This record gives sequence, C-alpha cells and structure tokens, in this order.
Amino acid sequence: MRRVAVVIAVSAAFAMAGGILQAAPALAGPPIQISSDPYTNPSSQHETQVEPDSFAFGSTIVATFQSGRFFDGGASNIGWAASTDAGNSWTHGFLPGTTVFAGGPYARISDPSVAFDPKHHIWMISSLGLGSTNDVLVSRSSDGLNWGNPVLVANGSGHFYDKNWTACDTAQSSPFFGNCYTEWDDAGQGGLLLMSTSIDGGLTWGPPKHTANNATGIGGQPVVLVSGKVVVPYRGGGMNVFSSNDGGASWSASSLIASVSYHAPAGGIRAPGPLPTAEARTPGPVVVAWPDCRFESGCTANDIVFSASTNGTNWTAVSRIPIDPVGSGVDHFLPGIALQPAGTTPSTATHIALGYYYYPVSNCAPATCQLDVGFVFSINGGATWSAPQQLAGPMQMSWLANTNQGRMVGDYMSTSYSLNNAFPVYASAIQPTGSVFHEAMFTNQQPALRLDGAGIPASSAGAHRATGWRSQGSLTAN
Repeated sequence: MRRVAVVIAVSAAFAMAGGILQAAPALAGPPIQISSDPYTNPSSQHETQVEPDSFAFGSTIVATFQSGRFFDGGASNIGWAASTDAGNSWTHGFLPGTTVFAGGPYARISDPSVAFDPKHHIWMISSLGLGSTNDVLVSRSSDGLNWGNPVLVANGSGHFYDKNWTACDTAQSSPFFGNCYTEWDDAGQGGLLLMSTSIDGGLTWGPPKHTANNATGIGGQPVVLVSGKVVVPYRGGGMNVFSSNDGGASWSASSLIASVSYHAPAGGIRAPGPLPTAEARTPGPVVVAWPDCRFESGCTANDIVFSASTNGTNWTAVSRIPIDPVGSGVDHFLPGIALQPAGTTPSTATHIALGYYYYPVSNCAPATCQLDVGFVFSINGGATWSAPQQLAGPMQMSWLANTNQGRMVGDYMSTSYSLNNAFPVYASAIQPTGSVFHEAMFTNQQPALRLDGAGIPASSAGAHRATGWRSQGSLTAN
C-alpha cells in the first residue's frame, strides 16, 4: 500500500531516537473512583468491574463497563458513570432491562461501548446480551444519566456474535450527520464482520451488512470523518480497515493498514491479541494504535505503536510511541487512545492522549507480575510525546477477576477528552477480602496541553520489518 505523509507526521530524523532515556514514570494525582460492583449473585465474581469504554461530547463524559464478571463470559450487568461538568463530579448507575439481575431477559451481558448522536441528542451504550442467543443491543439516553431498556440491533439466533462497537457521525457538515453505526463479528462464521446503521437515534437499525470481500476479523472500531466517510479499523491478518462512503448503504473491501507483530503478555493476564484502539478528529485525521513488538529485539515486549490517515485509505508508516526506551523490558498493552476535538484549544495541531496497561518487567510469572496503568500525550500529532505518568498500580494478578482466558481488567480500556483535559478510564484493583474482589472503575483528570521541553520523539525505525500477525486457534469469545 502506498504510504503518504499526513497530519500526524514523524520525521525520518527521529528514526534512531526510540531509545532515548527518560525519567521513571511520575505518579499522577489520586485516581477518581467512578463506580463499583453492587451485585451479589453467587454465579459471578464480586466486586469486579472490567472492560471500560468512554466517550465525551463537550462537557459531558459517559463511561461504560461490565459489572460482576462471570468466569466463562459476560457479566451481571453493564454499568455506566457520567459527568456533565467536564469531569468535576460523577454520577453512576446500571442499565435497566438487560439481564435477569436488572429486570431483563438475558442471563449475562458483555462488550459495552458508548457513543453520542448530537443530531438526535441521544447517548447510546452498545452491548451483547447473552442467553439463548447472543443479541447485539443498544441502550439509549437523552442525558447520559437516565437509560431506557435496550433496543435490538441484531438477533443472534443461530449465530455467535461478538465484539460489538458503536459510533455516530457528529459533524454537522456531513451529509450523514446523525447516522450511527454498530460493528460486530460472527465468530460462528469465522469472524465475519458485520455493520448495521441507524438514522433515527438508535431507535431502529438496518439489516446486518458485510464488506465487499466478506472480510473476517475481530475488534473493529468504527470512526467517522468530517466528510461522512466511515472508517473501521480491525484486527485481521494484520491491522486492517474497511469503509463506507454512502452512510452505511454499502461497505468496501478490506485493505491492510500494517502488519502486526505481537508479544503475548506474561502472568496469565487476559490480553486477546493486538486489538486496535481508534479515533477520528474533526476535521481529521484518523489514528489507530495497538500493542506491537516489532521494535524490540526478539519480540520480548510490546510497545504501543500507531498509524494515521486523513482519508482512511492511505496510512503513515507505523511509529513507536516512546513510553520507555527500546530494550527496557517494559511490556505495554491494552491501549486506549483519544484525540482532542478541534476548537477546544487555540492550537490547530492534533492533540493525542493515550492510556495503557504495562508490566515494568515483561518476563514475569503469575506470582510476580506487577500490573500498572500509564498515560502519555502528544500536542503535535504524535511527533513527540510527554514523559509517562503512572496512574494506578502495582496490582497483582490474583487481585483481578478470573476468567477462562486469564485474569481480567478488560479486552480494552478507554481515554476521552472533555474540553482541555483527558480522562483515561480503567479497571484498578486492591487485594481481595476473602473471596470478595475489590476491582472497580477509575479515572484521572489529566491536563494534556503542553510538553515540558521538546518532548520525546517518536520513532518509525523498523516499521516494515515485522511479519504479519495471525491469530492462534479460534476467535475469542466474550
């Protein structure tokens, strides 16, 4: 694929700068707890909250997450936490009409994501209702605080639907302003990727549609450009993408963003491969980040890397976010990226914030791994980055919810900008009390407006040296 220099450009002069030494992470201000698990049903693990997503529009931030994790998939319910004053105060609650623990029909629920439709002024939380079928659902709210019973997006009878994600077109100049798009895959059909579109604020959804080449994969995250083009990065044979130029009436064939090389984190943590985290900025660009070991000799640890595009078709060479020096032995994974909306700061440069989990020592065992939460940012489109901050940790593996795929904080985390501050949302835990966990949802208010000094240059060295990544075995379940 032809590569072009876009808004997020990394100079070739930085190619050897990835190993620049930097100070140890600074400990950020105290985390803000925004929710905890109130459920007591003995069939799932309490107190556990995992797998957050978040979205901000203006001064309102809404986060969502699983609450009461089952060992073999899903949770007692989906929780939410919202701030209507740019993160100064928070309200939290749980979706109604979902599982049997919340007056609904489903045995369990999973895979929450959140979006906002400014045309119809509707917040949406997408989820996966688990029972006799795996149904794709959307819960709606006019204020982010009061939620209705879920609306059916797709009936999963006869299918194995997984990894749903919803995004809306928020640009008033777009010809498809107010369209919302939900993506998921059908693991029962080899991970066939599917899309559904709503034009009425999530009240009704169109039939599932696949890409022009019946692409398969997992972890797609739709984002929308100011033109109305929908771009969906996902993990396939590498980091791949497909798109729509007609408001979801049809979907293109998929293409490759970049090959991926991945180090499976140690310690028995659930980290299901290099899933993308993606976001678009109005008027642009699109940025996709993921964990990747291409810059580390012997693939012994992951960095967080990124690629960018102004049109969703042509992508920059993969660049390394210089959180730690090359060869440091620090393993970084489960990233969540955010782009500051244009107009919220006088700067016209793209501001990027990134939350992530990490092991200070990659080569660790379940009894010795120490899990931390980190944060970095860039005010110049990813050319240079701040020194890292430690937001939470260290956590021991035995403090985290246990699943049939490993100890769990989530298959992803999230970061969102509200006005001038970034808010990483993440699961953090302290030592259990007997059989009761203490794993809950937290955030930090992170000013991300200026770098101290010149910042640490990103590196694109070795961008094309990695081989394509292939999943091992079947696609993961919920």
